[in-house]
Amino acid sequence: MGKQLSMAASILCMAIVAMAAVGEAAVVEHTFVVHEMNMTHLCNTTKVYVVNGQLPGPQLDVTDGDTVIVHLVNQLPHGVTIHWHGIRQLRNCWADGAGYVTECPVAPGGNRTYRFDVSGQVGTLWWHAHVTCLRASIHGAIVVRPKDGRYPFPTPARDVPIVIGEWWTLDLVELDRRNLDGNFEDDPPSATINGKLGDLSNCSGVPEESFVLDVERGKSYLLRFINAALFSEYFFKVAGHTFTVVGADANYLTPFRTDMVTIAPGETMDVLMVADAPPGHYHMTAVGNQPPPPDLQIRALSSRGLVRYAGVRGDNNGLPVPAPLMPGQHDTMPSYYFRGNFTGLAYPGRHRVPMHVDERLFITLGLGSICRDGKKDCKLRRSNESITVATMNNVSFHHQTAASLLERYYDGNGEGVYTEDFPDNPPRPYNYTDMDLVPTGPLEEVLEPAPKAIRLRRFKYNTSVEIVFQSTALLQSDPNPMHLHGFDFFVLAQGLGNFDPKKDVKKFNYYNPQLRNTVHVPRVGWVAIRFVTDNPGMWYLHCHFEFHIVMGMATAFIVEDGPTPETSLPPPPADFQRCGTNGFSKP
Repeated sequence: MGKQLSMAASILCMAIVAMAAVGEAAVVEHTFVVHEMNMTHLCNTTKVYVVNGQLPGPQLDVTDGDTVIVHLVNQLPHGVTIHWHGIRQLRNCWADGAGYVTECPVAPGGNRTYRFDVSGQVGTLWWHAHVTCLRASIHGAIVVRPKDGRYPFPTPARDVPIVIGEWWTLDLVELDRRNLDGNFEDDPPSATINGKLGDLSNCSGVPEESFVLDVERGKSYLLRFINAALFSEYFFKVAGHTFTVVGADANYLTPFRTDMVTIAPGETMDVLMVADAPPGHYHMTAVGNQPPPPDLQIRALSSRGLVRYAGVRGDNNGLPVPAPLMPGQHDTMPSYYFRGNFTGLAYPGRHRVPMHVDERLFITLGLGSICRDGKKDCKLRRSNESITVATMNNVSFHHQTAASLLERYYDGNGEGVYTEDFPDNPPRPYNYTDMDLVPTGPLEEVLEPAPKAIRLRRFKYNTSVEIVFQSTALLQSDPNPMHLHGFDFFVLAQGLGNFDPKKDVKKFNYYNPQLRNTVHVPRVGWVAIRFVTDNPGMWYLHCHFEFHIVMGMATAFIVEDGPTPETSLPPPPADFQRCGTNGFSKP
């Protein structure tokens, strides 16, 4: 009875959303109760970690200029943090929610309060857990609306979140443990659209439930895409319909037409769809996209939903339901061409690209190996003596679990925990996209050993930084969706093959590049970004493929204080919970 009363109180608490006017802005307040629940799919009952009994979790609806307060209550047997993916968190990395980077996790039975402002951003962002693999089910949308209610495109009849995810039957904490051990051969049995597996999956011949989007002919709908999946980029189509892409990562884009959306883990996109087809039912399909052999293969992942026009019988008036023709699972080129359409919408007040560069980094993204048990010599390449790790410039980030890097930096006692010597370039140049590096070979064996360490990079305030991310073929040829906390950056160009600093800089778009917080670095290709370090604090940089981040494809940037209090990191809030000796935050 006590647990029932506790859960009832939690449900009542989580339903409270307070909005109090503060000038033109408002305070939006929610309670997130994180807990376990059982869900049954594919004839099996699985323990799932969720927020407020929902998958996906509750949507945060805010207006540009609002303040958000979220009270987190942890009823899990594991620690948890929540990251507000894409929120700039200006001078507020204390609320960023990156586990062991900006805070220690909230202990089982504990709670904490996140406070942050939403300013200068309009569109779709999202929130998710940021410890272990829990974000596979602990996630939800953040919808930021313009102050005046007007968009630079036709106002839609309504907006609809489209959260593409994965259904996991393996416990997510165990999945994290296996990834940390260099094992990334576990696959989810299905993709999901808004938590629904869809009728391509079934239990003993009975189709799984599908997500259904009800529309009226002639009206337009703003589809707010989020890829919350751990492992895959996804293609998305609706039979008989086209899209107009108008935004990404809460920044407007120059609108462009397409019949397919391609979205990688961590990315968000705003897409208009007009219901202009003959009234009927039409399948929507999401299909995972992975590199072809010789890369390690995962099963073909897909989910299917339905667009249903008003006034049409449940049997589609006796007609078959059309399904879209999708690209092949291993065809990575449609993703590259789709992203080649992205430019930022030019409008008054838009940020300008910094034309000078103070610091240049060339960062290679790949895999490597370390010896088990601290040994110096061992047999590499997936042997029992070694662990496969992910790397940036041949350094694999060590995820410590005892303290917050931000606390150590702020308190001035980072010595012995981290160093500030993350390399600006890889230790040796090579043909980064040579596909002979994917299988075992003499050159691969030379490049494979990688140190495990916490090597960070420090920047002075207001530094103009250019980074070229280079995806490699070292042990694999995956693309890499790279996410930088605390910043939007300009995406100047992308390309295939090895980046050529003499030729490829001519491709840089300085006029209207897109602003993003997550950029998809193409398979055996590169992306160039530029930004200004105008946000002091500690900011995580990592690949948003979960197995890559767990295995070490990450680092963090330290941005020093500026010359004034307004350009400096303030002390932590009075109720900020510092790390305890057990690796959890202290109440």
